[in-house]
Amino acid sequence: MAAEPSQMRADARENRARVLAVARDLFAERGLEVPMAAIARRAGVGVATLYRRFPTKESLVVEAFSEQFAVCQGVMDDALQDPDPWLGLRMVIEKVCLLQACDRGFTAAFMASFPDLHSEVRDRTWLGFVALVQRAKDSGHLRADFSPHDLTLVLVANGGLSSLPAEVAVAASQRLVAYLLESFRAGTDALPPPVPLSLDLVLGQAVPDNSVGR
Repeated sequence: MAAEPSQMRADARENRARVLAVARDLFAERGLEVPMAAIARRAGVGVATLYRRFPTKESLVVEAFSEQFAVCQGVMDDALQDPDPWLGLRMVIEKVCLLQACDRGFTAAFMASFPDLHSEVRDRTWLGFVALVQRAKDSGHLRADFSPHDLTLVLVANGGLSSLPAEVAVAASQRLVAYLLESFRAGTDALPPPVPLSLDLVLGQAVPDNSVGR
């Protein structure tokens, strides 16, 4: 097993930090399809060294985005504690879409089904979102026909902006989300029935999901 960062030599810690920084940059630029060899090459380490520290791409992705996973869970926790569930719901959608607009890699990492702790984080965040949606409906602020699966529609629409230059993507995302949030308010015209879309659709895996686990 790889040593903990605190147990490594200084040069090994520097190599590890550089690999993670490069991985985050490349995942953000090109998504999770970036080859491990490309990451090693840009980080200036050998492929064998990279695999010694991170035996699988999944382990590299989870470590590279550990801070963002924690931020995402923290956003959900804060929203659930907000006495105004509508404001909490707005905050979640705004911040998740901002993360997505800024970083293609994080969205793919969060949605992918890796057999690591981050899958638990994703599922817990989803259940928190379902609870938040119900609270916002009960408060009378969120339209009754909003479905938690509509989050997938938001992310699919917002995800198309991630290919734009960062500053343009952020501004466009904020405007798109503002439009969408206005349409989610209670009292607006009825919509067609919701579609049970899995969050995996954000990755281009077009498989409708009738369960409430993702």
